[in-house]
Amino acid sequence: MGFLTNEKLLIVGAAGMIGSNMAQTAMMLKLTPNLCLYDIYEPGLKGVVAEMDHCAFPDANITWTTDPAVAFKDAKYIISSGGAPRKDGMTREDLLKGNCQIAAEFGDNIRKYCPDVKHVVVIFNPADVTALTALIHAGLKPDQLTSLAALDSTRLQEALACEFGVQQCKVTGAHTYGGHGEAMAVFASQVKIDGKPLAECGLSAEKFAEIKHNTIQGGSNIIKLRGRSSFQSPAYNAVKMIEAAMGGEKFCWPAGTYVCNAKYQNVMMAMPTVIDATGCHYTEPVGTAEEMAALDASYEHLCKMRDEIISLGIVPAVADWKTVNPNL
Repeated sequence: MGFLTNEKLLIVGAAGMIGSNMAQTAMMLKLTPNLCLYDIYEPGLKGVVAEMDHCAFPDANITWTTDPAVAFKDAKYIISSGGAPRKDGMTREDLLKGNCQIAAEFGDNIRKYCPDVKHVVVIFNPADVTALTALIHAGLKPDQLTSLAALDSTRLQEALACEFGVQQCKVTGAHTYGGHGEAMAVFASQVKIDGKPLAECGLSAEKFAEIKHNTIQGGSNIIKLRGRSSFQSPAYNAVKMIEAAMGGEKFCWPAGTYVCNAKYQNVMMAMPTVIDATGCHYTEPVGTAEEMAALDASYEHLCKMRDEIISLGIVPAVADWKTVNPNL
């Protein structure tokens, strides 16, 4: 089997655990032979490059650099995990200022060196506002840049599968929307367990509250168990997102996408989405009144984080976004 495309895929933050896993996954899925690994930490980057070379992937053209001008030049697809990781006791929001400054520089590099990029996936936390920052600075169309949100849904799916003793794929409709953080909205009304509606499966309110809590704290639990933030699951999901944008299998888990409609305006938030070769497309969530109220609350939280990065001068006031990015 050949590669999906020959176009350049750039992994930003490639020296890290997520970045190195993304590089390996991209080659294993045969997305493109032309893979560029970029990081400012040269020793770690060299180590990843050596590991990749030792995998001996056939027909691979793996390049690496610490120079953004070289890394971003002619890139058609980009995944960035190039922010500081979350540590034990930290929330995603604790990373806001530093990582949004990194996201602004990331967006500037896209604008400067690869304005013709086709799709960008941002996965460093807090992903809702780092992705928004990158989108504003990069000048891309909203459907060209997405953020990782699927992990919240896959964690919910896994918890329900364990509860009912079924294969994880037998749990459908287990989705979370809104923010990728403590204020995410967990939707259960569309869930089916091996084809049977969750409401008919005898799950107590107390047990679902526990599952919901564990879903929201899923990332924190990984840190406690492994001593570091999760890296295998975000790497895999991010690569599957970019695979879809490259024309591969459509990505149908929720993704963080730019939303500006009658109800939710000027934020990146997880919605029911499909990523394909034409970009990211979202529809409105369907849920109970309680679920929609949780989504509204999550949106308000996202607005507060957005307003905080505006107050820090990382992005301009909403009214001025069009002067920076005419696509918004």
